[in-house]
Amino acid sequence: MYTLLSLLPVKRIAYEQAPAIAVAWIVAEVFYKFHSFTLECAAFLATWFVFDALIQRVARLIDR
Repeated sequence: MYTLLSLLPVKRIAYEQAPAIAVAWIVAEVFYKFHSFTLECAAFLATWFVFDALIQRVARLIDR
C-alpha cells in the first residue's frame, strides 16, 4: 500500500485507483458474506485487482 501511494502520482491514484477501490468496496459489501474477515479481505483485494486490470486495459485502448 505504501509503495502504491508513494510511486504513483496523485492524478493517477485519483483517476485509476480510487474508482477501482470504490467499486471493489461496494461489490465486497453487497456480495461477500463469508463470515470470515480473512476470506472477505482476500476477495476484496482480488476484486480490486480485477477492476484495476480492467481500468488499465481501457486506459491503454484509449491512449492508442
